[in-house]
Amino acid sequence: MSLKKKLIVLNTTIMLGLGSAFAIPSVKAESITDIQSQRTGIQSDISEAEQVIQQLKKEQSKMNAQIAQIESAMKENDQKIKDTKQEIKDTEKDIESLKKEIKALEERIAKREEVLKERALSFQESGGDVEYLEVVLGSKSFGEFVNRVGAVATIVEADQQILSEQEADKADLEKKQATVEKKLQSLKDMEVELKGMQSQIEDQKAETVNMKAKIEKKESETEALKQSLENKDAGLEAQIASIRENIKKEEERKASEKADLDRAAEEVNSSNASSEGSSSSSNEESSSSSSEESSSSSKGEASAKSSSKAESSSNSSENSSAAKPAASKTETSSKPSSANTGSAITAGYKYIGNSTYKFGGGRTASDIANGLFDCSGFVAWAYKQAGVNLPASTDALKGAGRQVSSSQKQPGDLVFFNTYKTDGHVGIYVGGGKFIGSQSSTGVAIANMSSGYWADKFNGRVVRVN
Repeated sequence: MSLKKKLIVLNTTIMLGLGSAFAIPSVKAESITDIQSQRTGIQSDISEAEQVIQQLKKEQSKMNAQIAQIESAMKENDQKIKDTKQEIKDTEKDIESLKKEIKALEERIAKREEVLKERALSFQESGGDVEYLEVVLGSKSFGEFVNRVGAVATIVEADQQILSEQEADKADLEKKQATVEKKLQSLKDMEVELKGMQSQIEDQKAETVNMKAKIEKKESETEALKQSLENKDAGLEAQIASIRENIKKEEERKASEKADLDRAAEEVNSSNASSEGSSSSSNEESSSSSSEESSSSSKGEASAKSSSKAESSSNSSENSSAAKPAASKTETSSKPSSANTGSAITAGYKYIGNSTYKFGGGRTASDIANGLFDCSGFVAWAYKQAGVNLPASTDALKGAGRQVSSSQKQPGDLVFFNTYKTDGHVGIYVGGGKFIGSQSSTGVAIANMSSGYWADKFNGRVVRVN
């Protein structure tokens, strides 16, 4: 093969090599830009998922605190039930002891009745009954008359004392019986009420546990989504790194090929120049001259191709350095404004989250200082802060004002719920379908009566305080 043909082949090879060397990085740079755009969207989704997870964790923490409060109320109620049962047992023992006393009293009464019978028999004559007057008038002498009058007076006095003691014992017996029976009935009523309240607390716990389970499920699903997005993002990042590494290797390989081709071209040119110097014939000079021209032309073409390569490299660099899009999100939060619903409502706000339900609570200075209320005790206390005296029982509060339609209820009205019994719970309506009250599971809190547990328990009774 002639030198001219060799140069043409070498130049063509260089051209093709340089073209492929810079065409491939340009395509790959466009791929990196596309992948970076995908990563931006995925990272935005990851950020949203993290915010959702944080919110769910807060809700879960709130649910855990509410469950702990409910369990505390259940524990206290359990203890109250145990104490009441023990009091019932003690009262039943008192009743047994009283029965013994009753038996002794009955025996004394029976003995007195025997004495009275014997007294009556002592005045009988000839099988007939003899009255005191007949005994006195039947005397045969004045002395006997005096003696009989004295005897009759003594017997009458003794009979009256026996009868008086008899009546006193009977009255004492009836009083003891009534007292113990009343105490026993009161304890049994309390036991029924506490059991009903325990059932209500258990229902509320079940509802809270169910809500917690839903939150945990949602959190788990969001965590899985976040993990999936992170895995996808990591895959895209690895893909970008791989593309960049391949571009680097490809550029190094093409640079090495170009250097080899350049060396080969120089060797051919050097060989051509040597051949030119040793030839003496004019034909060889002419051929050498022609070869030099051809070599010069090839070098010019190679130089032009090198310049084209530089421009291509510069364009590729500009494409690969495209700015990455930035994702940003602005969140806004708003807080609901609270309307002034009166002193009776606002008085209890300081106890929200700082109180515990206590059966019979809110009626002593110690309970109030420590935030210990039951539902009716809280309502009575709250209205007292507004200068209105109300009774501290749900039954009595039903008559503390005039009943109005549920559709006309206003902030400050009393609202009633059927829990363990009809009208077993009471609170103060605050508007917006909510009420404030002392709940067995939360202590003093604002609860929703438009949906959920309290919506089901609301019986429609609304009392407007006079």
